[in-house]
Amino acid sequence: MSYAIKNLVQGSRELIAFRIGDQEFCVNIMSVREIRGWTQATPLPHAPPFVMGVINLRGAVLPIVDLSFRLGLGQAEPTARHVIIVAQVRNKTVGLLVEAVSDILTVTDENIQPTPEISTDHEKQYARGILAIDKRMICLIELEGLFPETESEAA
Repeated sequence: MSYAIKNLVQGSRELIAFRIGDQEFCVNIMSVREIRGWTQATPLPHAPPFVMGVINLRGAVLPIVDLSFRLGLGQAEPTARHVIIVAQVRNKTVGLLVEAVSDILTVTDENIQPTPEISTDHEKQYARGILAIDKRMICLIELEGLFPETESEAA
């Protein structure tokens, strides 16, 4: 393997892209454990408003987060087409409700543009950059920033 190709492979990362409404987002594929179809969640009393409830995932209780609501895009109305991305956030496993998984992307740091300066402090906590790929604008989300330690314990 040549030096240039080896560096490209080492400097690249894989991201999983998904849709919420008309927008696309992506997360590091290493945090994703599985993708499953929508399952009705059992509501939890006193849960944060973005937590839809919990489901049974092979004997484990999995909190389901309405990622649309968490990102400030409005509450999702789940349909059979929605999917749950089961992801690891620090030492917790959570289910992220999204409309659809759209792509698996292999990118390098050069592909990731900085978030615009007009972003709010809340957005800067989780938005790590923007990918412009084939006329698509995809926001790179860092799950640890989206779920601060205190909130991930509540979820």
